[in-house]
Amino acid sequence: MIRFDKYHGTGNDFVLVDAAEAVPDRRALATSLCNRETGVSDPASDRVGADGVLFLALEDRYSPPRVVMTLVQPDGSTAAMCGNGARCAAAWAAERTGEAEIMIDTQAGTRHARIEPDGVTIEMGKPAFEPDAVPVVADAPVVDQEIEGYRVTAVNTGVPHAVIFVDDVSEIDLEAVAPAIRHAECFPEGANVNFASQRADGGFDQRTFERGVEGETKSCGTGAVAIAAAARELGLVSGADPVPVTPPGGDLEVTLTDGPAYLWGPVELDFRGEVAGSKPGRLDPTEA
Repeated sequence: MIRFDKYHGTGNDFVLVDAAEAVPDRRALATSLCNRETGVSDPASDRVGADGVLFLALEDRYSPPRVVMTLVQPDGSTAAMCGNGARCAAAWAAERTGEAEIMIDTQAGTRHARIEPDGVTIEMGKPAFEPDAVPVVADAPVVDQEIEGYRVTAVNTGVPHAVIFVDDVSEIDLEAVAPAIRHAECFPEGANVNFASQRADGGFDQRTFERGVEGETKSCGTGAVAIAAAARELGLVSGADPVPVTPPGGDLEVTLTDGPAYLWGPVELDFRGEVAGSKPGRLDPTEA
């Protein structure tokens, strides 16, 4: 049996597995657990599946403690960085160590996390617009340029993102229009697709079609940072004040600096359980 914790950050939900657990095939396990029809389910709610599985190796001999994070997505691929996932990983490590400062080692680099009374803040690295860094096939940064009929800004915030600003995100048929942008030839590694609309208070409403999930998620942390960074690039925001970004799952805040960006948001433990590593079909947890 494989023991796990289920966390979510503003609705972006993950199964967290200690890397010490014997998992013979991480991709197969992630695909099974994340399936929205037959995956892991919480007896206390009707939500099934997850947006990814985080395999976490805690190294508590360091100060602050370190966590090596590997995200395996529902399609079996891995992602270099996940803002909400890293915040969940920090909460998981803090519970085990009692520490408020955690270092998260990701494929995009080491990120510092801070546990706060009302949420978790994670350092996200510096947003990159250079074509080779996104990556996007272009001779110069892609800022407000037409791709598949939309004005797109391309930015890497740990993973590649395409950001499109519209009047009202609720009017976008995301499942219909996002795949063409996600798979556009100019994005050799594909891209997460974010639609955002600015509110009267200066914040942004967000909807994201995630690469690897291949559908809309309730929240995307790297996407929220991408929206804030693109907004600054286009002159929609300025200064060092936090930028409120609101995906369907809740409220996030992005703080932009001349260096790294920072992402804040709430984190919640949904439940704990265990699954049979090779059991097919529905994987219902039992209380750990």
